[in-house]
Amino acid sequence: MNKSSATEMKAGYAAKRRATNILVYVILSVMVVIWLFPILWLVLQSFNTVDRVSTHLFPDGFTLDHYKTLFTDPDVPYGTWIMNTFMVAVFSCIISTLFILMVSYALSRLRFKSRRKLLNMGLILGMFPGFMSMAATYAIMELLHMEGQLIGLIIVYSAGAGLGYQVAKGFFDTIPRSLDEAAQIDGATKNRIFWVIILPLSKPIVVYTALTTFLGPWADYIFVSYFMKTNEQNFTVALGLYKMLDNNHINRYFTTFCAGAVLIAVPITILFVIMQRFYVAGVTGGAVKG
Repeated sequence: MNKSSATEMKAGYAAKRRATNILVYVILSVMVVIWLFPILWLVLQSFNTVDRVSTHLFPDGFTLDHYKTLFTDPDVPYGTWIMNTFMVAVFSCIISTLFILMVSYALSRLRFKSRRKLLNMGLILGMFPGFMSMAATYAIMELLHMEGQLIGLIIVYSAGAGLGYQVAKGFFDTIPRSLDEAAQIDGATKNRIFWVIILPLSKPIVVYTALTTFLGPWADYIFVSYFMKTNEQNFTVALGLYKMLDNNHINRYFTTFCAGAVLIAVPITILFVIMQRFYVAGVTGGAVKG
C-alpha cells in the first residue's frame, strides 16, 4: 500500500468518526430536550397567573402568588409536609446508611458459614419490588399501633436497607486486604478496622449510599399513600402534593402544585450537583488500589 492510499484511508476513517460523533451529539441533544421539556413546562406553570391546567408552554402571565400560597393557605400545610418529609428522610438515611455499610463490610471481609447462601438470598429478594409487601407491612405496623405514624415510616424504610449491599460490597472489595491485615497485626479489632480505617477511605460509597437512602423516602409516594391513609397531619410532600390534583382541588391548586413540585426539587438538585463526583466514584467502585 502506497503512502497516498494510506492517507486516503486515514482521512476516510476520520470523516466516518466525525459523522458518527455528530450523529451521537444530535441524538443526545434530542433526548435532552425531551427530558427537560416537562421540567421547563412545570417551572413555567408555577408562575402562571391562572390556577387551572394550561396546555400552553408559556404562561398567560407571571406571578409569585402560588409560591406564597404554599406557606399562607391553611388548606395547604406545605411547611408541615416539608418538615415531615425531611425528618423521615434524614432518620431513614442515617439508619439505612449504617445498615448497608456494616452489612456490606461484613459480606466483603468476613468469611463464615452460609455466606454465599446469604449473598444469593439477598440478591433474589432484591429482585422483588417493595410494594409487594405493603399489605403485610401495614398489618405489622397496625399490630404495633404505628400505622399512619412517621416513626412507622422510618422503621419501614430502614428495616430492609441491609439488602441493598451490592454496590457498597463491590466498593469494599476494591480496598486492599493488606490494610486489614496490617491493622490486625497491630492489635486492631474488626470493629475498629471498619470505623477507623475502612470508612475514612470509603467517602465516595458513603456519600453514594447516603444520597440513595435519602432520595427514596424524600420522593416516595406509593407506600406513604397506602400507609398514611387519611392522616393528613403526617402527610409527606409527595402525598400532599398529589392530593392537590384530585377532582376537588385541581382547578384551584394546579399551579400551586407546580410551585410545590419546583421547591421540593431544588434542594435535591443542589445536593446532587455538589455530591456528584462522590456519587460517580461510588457507582464506579473507585477506591485505594494496592
